Amino acid sequence: MDTFQNRVVVVTGAAGQLGRAVARAFFASRARVTCVDRARDRLPEIYGQAAASSEIFLAAPVDVNDPGQVKEMVAETVRRFGRLDVLVHTVGGFRGGTPVHQTSLETWDFLMTLNARTAFITSQAVLPPMLDQGAGVILLIAARPGLAGRANIAAYSAAKSAVIRLTESLSAEYKEQGLRVNCLIPGTIDTPQNRSDRPNADPARWVTTESLAEVILFLASDAARDVHGAAFPVVGRS
Repeated sequence: MDTFQNRVVVVTGAAGQLGRAVARAFFASRARVTCVDRARDRLPEIYGQAAASSEIFLAAPVDVNDPGQVKEMVAETVRRFGRLDVLVHTVGGFRGGTPVHQTSLETWDFLMTLNARTAFITSQAVLPPMLDQGAGVILLIAARPGLAGRANIAAYSAAKSAVIRLTESLSAEYKEQGLRVNCLIPGTIDTPQNRSDRPNADPARWVTTESLAEVILFLASDAARDVHGAAFPVVGRS
């Protein structure tokens, strides 16, 4: 199905498990895809023959915590492809296991930067071209602890809550100008790292990256044209 033919999609964290699933799904749907990551050498290896296509731009190394680098990536995407239709920001991370009085400020800053600050920087960077064309989709990745604080993961809960509030604010500010902004609330994602960290868990109950990518494609498509400012749960049976 050529749902995204001639549309331009930016996927951050494209060397990660979720990012690569999302980028591949868009490419299979005939989108032109900018794959953004800090890992220059991993992207050609991950995307193989597709990396040689003129329909893919491997933007690396790009530090999505650096506004200048992100703005240049966006500008180069528009130069190459003529427009920018979708941002899927998959960059994020987790630390937890300690109560607040034992949580370091370094952990707090790390999680706020990795989850919330990068979401703000990348969203801010794609807004000008989307506003110029009067259309665009921004999709961010939150998490269930962002919906309600949980013990021993206060910093992570706060960071992911910030992503949800950012989603809602972006939607409120720009939906009348043709933009749609939503976020996903994944359950435990079936990745090699999570399998290693939870050897006694049943990964059949978790969410696959391919399943999340399918939901992301739906939210980026015209079929989701009336979905604004939503925190979309995709939790499997976890």
